[in-house]
Amino acid sequence: MDKLYLYGLSHLFMTVFLHNFSTHMVIPAITDVTMAALCPGEDECSLAIYLTGFQQAMVGLGTLVMMPLLGNLSDKYGRKTIITLPMILTIIPIGILSYSRTKEFFYVYYVFKILISMVCDGSVPCLALAYVADNVTEGRRATAFGILSGIGSAAFVCGTLSTRFLSAAQTFQVSTLVAVIAAVYMLVFLRDSIIDENNLSTPILTAEKPAATKIEAKPKSNVQLFQALRSLQDLASFLTGSLTITQAAIVAFFSNLADAGLHGSMLYYLKAQFHFDKNQFADLMVISGVTGTVSQLVLMPILAPILGEARLLSIGLFFGCIHVPYASAMFSIVYVFAQPCIRSIVSKQAGSHEQGRAQGCISGICSVAHIASPLVFSPLTALFLSEKAPFNFPGFSIMCIGFASMISFAQSLMVKVVPTILS
Repeated sequence: MDKLYLYGLSHLFMTVFLHNFSTHMVIPAITDVTMAALCPGEDECSLAIYLTGFQQAMVGLGTLVMMPLLGNLSDKYGRKTIITLPMILTIIPIGILSYSRTKEFFYVYYVFKILISMVCDGSVPCLALAYVADNVTEGRRATAFGILSGIGSAAFVCGTLSTRFLSAAQTFQVSTLVAVIAAVYMLVFLRDSIIDENNLSTPILTAEKPAATKIEAKPKSNVQLFQALRSLQDLASFLTGSLTITQAAIVAFFSNLADAGLHGSMLYYLKAQFHFDKNQFADLMVISGVTGTVSQLVLMPILAPILGEARLLSIGLFFGCIHVPYASAMFSIVYVFAQPCIRSIVSKQAGSHEQGRAQGCISGICSVAHIASPLVFSPLTALFLSEKAPFNFPGFSIMCIGFASMISFAQSLMVKVVPTILS
């Protein structure tokens, strides 16, 4: 179904842009805010590293359960209905730091951030991918996913660039305002996705009992909602349903293991070794974001039909093995191919009524990586940045992250895209 392709998806693209702008513009500032609240006047703080790692692990644990569940619920009740929850809840923690960034308010923010992110983290991109899959034919999904990722990268660039010219207080205040605008825009302008031409998505608050629909080959009973809650069973059954999906899940795991480790370690490494502040963090992120945006909006629509998702995935992961500040930022022009390609490969292995489930399950795998990554890399980062390091190698954890990227690249070489779609 292509009638919403590109122009029809414009309201979704704007929603994703505003949401990503709001969430990403606080990233360069949050390290300085955390250090100032926990270890004022210092450039190295093990407590900050461990708290960040604990937050990543808890969020990963929550999203492991919630992503398949939200994907299933969106298949039944509609994408817009389910995406409303994270769009509204993510305003709360940002709003707390926009009010005050003292130690007490930081801990309040920290608690709310963990609890809300356990439910909502990554759900907007996940449901947006399912929305695109509902309305774009299989042959154009890789291009459409690349454009959606490019929109996210453009928001990342704009958000981090704006942080460069704002104080910490103004950064969180503007972020809160944009998050509110994003939620209002979505509620007013975004129309719900049509999952089937003859059966619209069932409103979650309808007074009538939903009619039975043929979402799967076997008949469903009235306990469909309770079956949707069995997200972990859905995750396991979906991942073992196809060799291609299993291989893509392995690639997604190690790729996100490296990404999460780099995100949790690199900023503190740069802070301790080179005394980076939010402005320099913003500069680094803008370089990466600009190259990624150009790649996803210009190069990927051209290369995806020619090379195919599997080859493009391997090329992206090969360049993802290089993680040297500023130098690797330029390589993101190729590395950003990886995630849209993984999503497109998985999308083609799922039926038209299983797109939410498919994207939710892959997001669940990514969440497992986000649980494991801080458990492995946060202690290594804290140890080798401290005076208790067994040997002088401050970037040891970053080298280990590079090995995880190499594993994902090696596995991607074995991915074979099978044209058969599961029903």
